Amino acid sequence: MIDSSDSGVNFHALGFYATGDFDRCATIRQDTTWLVERLQDPYSLLHLVWRGRNLVVNADVPRAHFLPLRDHRDLIAAQTDIILLGRAGEATYFALDISGLDEESVIAFGEFAELRSIGQLTPQRDGALMAYARGLSHWHERHRFCGRCGSPTATEAAGHQRRCTNPACALQHFPRLDPAVIMRITHRHPQYGERILLARQANWSPGMHSVLAGFVETGETLEAAVARETYEEVGLRVENIRYFGSQPWPFPSSLMLGFTAEASDSNICLDLVELESARWLTKDQLRRSPENDDFRLPRADSISRRLIEDWVRD
Repeated sequence: MIDSSDSGVNFHALGFYATGDFDRCATIRQDTTWLVERLQDPYSLLHLVWRGRNLVVNADVPRAHFLPLRDHRDLIAAQTDIILLGRAGEATYFALDISGLDEESVIAFGEFAELRSIGQLTPQRDGALMAYARGLSHWHERHRFCGRCGSPTATEAAGHQRRCTNPACALQHFPRLDPAVIMRITHRHPQYGERILLARQANWSPGMHSVLAGFVETGETLEAAVARETYEEVGLRVENIRYFGSQPWPFPSSLMLGFTAEASDSNICLDLVELESARWLTKDQLRRSPENDDFRLPRADSISRRLIEDWVRD
């Protein structure tokens, strides 16, 4: 059930995985002297990623686990892709992907958890830093070879870029994001009033319904992507397309760009390849809806949930 009051459950939902005012140290990433000093600094901390999972400490609430970097210099020496995350106060934060180690070797560090399963339970800053570390580790894993000449690449700029090691190529590679639009489609019916369109894919968890979404294609504006994806998936033409907000979505490397739009009619023509079902719902129906295997809304840390709740509270 959706609470129409602002309960705070979705606090920071749009930026749940965004680092916000965290100092990423972008202007000094290539200062080798400064970087070496930070690696020797007793206040520096290290976060580990193993096979797509983050190191966590789980008391009542799961949190990102940061180890004293000085206690793990041997681990750093054995790896090549140390990542500078940034600074907060006196602490400098680093991340390291240790996916090359076997399961027995990583047990001593603690528990590794899939961020998708615990993200909505963690404090916002913890979730953001884990997403940051996970996202860069994912990018490094998939860009170890140059896409132009096939030669190995090497890490630069404290883990924020890679360069082809072939002198004749020397192409620089930077982390990439996949832009995706996610849109709240509404329609005012003469009998039922304003309604929202919610749909589900067959591979989603039981009962889960959400707003429409899709990736932006080459040569396409965001607004054009909203219109195209809506028409392709449910056969609706939309107007009054307006920007709502954005959210990093590290599963694995998307940037969700939220929009609202109004459908010109309510006649759904479903693309059964993309969607299992789609239906119109009123605010009252959503307020009274269950959260079970028959019907549930997206997870609390998602922009899709915020788009829906914002409409219900409006």
